Amino acid sequence: MDIRSTLKELCEAFNAHDLDRIMTFFSDDCVLEMPRGNDPWGSRFEGKWNVREALATRFEGLPDVHYGNEQHFVDSDTETGISK
Repeated sequence: MDIRSTLKELCEAFNAHDLDRIMTFFSDDCVLEMPRGNDPWGSRFEGKWNVREALATRFEGLPDVHYGNEQHFVDSDTETGISK
């Protein structure tokens, strides 16, 4: 798997607000942590269905949200990557 390409594709899916495409990048037991929420640490969503619902709500609340100037960082030795 080309991690950098995957991160770019995920970012493109987010910018298109394409939930079906976004969710192909998540496993059934995924976890999404968001910095905003009712708890001091934000919000945590567990499981593919809950993550999808959280993202749907985000797109409804911010219909023009766009993630620009993205940066993708890959550590090939550990086969991990993050996007900023």
